[in-house]
Amino acid sequence: MTSLPRFRDLPVTLRVPLITAGLMILLGLLASQSVLATLGRVQDARLSEAARLHLEGLSVALGPSVLRQDVWEVYDILDRARSAYDGRRLLLSVVADERGRILAATDPRRAPVGEDVATFEADAVLPPEIRMTGDPVLRVSAPLLYQGREIGRIVTELDVTDLLAERRSVAMWLLFGNTAATALLAFGGWLAVARILRPVGTLVQAMDDSRGAPRPIPDVDIPRGDPGLARLIQTYNRMTTAVESRAEAERRLAERERFVSLGRLSSSLAHEVNNPLGGLLNAADTLRTYADRPEVVRQSAELMQRGLAHLREVTRAILEQHRLDRAGQPLRPEDFEDLRLLFEPEAASRGQVLDWELNAGASVLARLPAAPVRQVVLNLLLNAAAAAGQNGRVGLDVANGQDRLSVTISDDGPGLGQADLGRLLGAGPLPPGGGVGLRLVRDLVTGLGGAIQHERLETRTLIRIEFPLRGSADA
Repeated sequence: MTSLPRFRDLPVTLRVPLITAGLMILLGLLASQSVLATLGRVQDARLSEAARLHLEGLSVALGPSVLRQDVWEVYDILDRARSAYDGRRLLLSVVADERGRILAATDPRRAPVGEDVATFEADAVLPPEIRMTGDPVLRVSAPLLYQGREIGRIVTELDVTDLLAERRSVAMWLLFGNTAATALLAFGGWLAVARILRPVGTLVQAMDDSRGAPRPIPDVDIPRGDPGLARLIQTYNRMTTAVESRAEAERRLAERERFVSLGRLSSSLAHEVNNPLGGLLNAADTLRTYADRPEVVRQSAELMQRGLAHLREVTRAILEQHRLDRAGQPLRPEDFEDLRLLFEPEAASRGQVLDWELNAGASVLARLPAAPVRQVVLNLLLNAAAAAGQNGRVGLDVANGQDRLSVTISDDGPGLGQADLGRLLGAGPLPPGGGVGLRLVRDLVTGLGGAIQHERLETRTLIRIEFPLRGSADA
């Protein structure tokens, strides 16, 4: 079951209208509460004033009759008062004497003569204290005064159903109006934000569709009416141009580095091939001169066989290094033998000592691709040979751990400078000067999920590459 997205994960074109709708709802609630409170105060004031006038009028009219205990006169006055009030709000009026006994009521069956008036005064309040409570019937009680003396009590029931209906009607109209206004403003906010952020959406889409190669946004999609967004997109376009220029420059530098490496290898291999060719030519000349001497012919043939075998090995190693279909081939021990055959002429031309240790089995090596590992090792060996100088020492040590293959290249040169270390270990822009061989090594190792370590031990520099083996937890 998928969980609902969090608010901050929603697009801004939805968040802004939702925030607007939330603020409108809050504002509508506050405004509605204020309107309803004002309406309640107005209704309470009207009701309190009407009750006060009614009770004061009854008090003046009923005084003499109550003193005389004239029940019929009291009833007649109450009946005439209800008729004058049109009976729309007065439900019941009860008059009691000073002992609290009912003298008369507009409904004698509900309030019989002689009963205690306290039953009707249970929920009654004075006219100034009357308030709308949600109950459709309210009771008001007041003392019956005559010539400054309290001679009884008056209790009146008021029907406030119309006032409650008015309040509900106002509340419904407020709810409907606030809902319509909130929906309209939220929709308008969504349209406005979507229109404002359309260039940002174009920018995001261009970055998503780039797949690592940013593409510029056409001029027709740049908003001319928004200088800020226009500058943002123009800056992005300049960045894409700069990225393309940098990628092209790095590609050219990599091509140059490749040709430089090929040139260095070619000069050494030319010397390596030239010696056997000289011996082969001498052997051929000997065969032609001493064709009648079997022993000389046999020795010359053996010499030619050894020279041709050496040339075959050198040619095979060169072809293996530069075959285009090696990208998907697994690494083998023969790959390191080919690298040794390719690199030995370079070391021999400088009079260098080569320490070569291969302590990893074929089953372990096969868990890595051949092409990038060969490229990494060859580049580092060529750099180590250049650093070690004449009569130096270069070493290669290949060992495997539990889930990693460790390749260590060492030399006794002066060590790597800060610029070279930046190319080998850093991810920032390439510093000016120098080649991209070390940066190529870093990119290849990173692509295989490996790690590069640099260490300087007394007079030796060690560069250790840790390749995670396929199928391990770190691969």
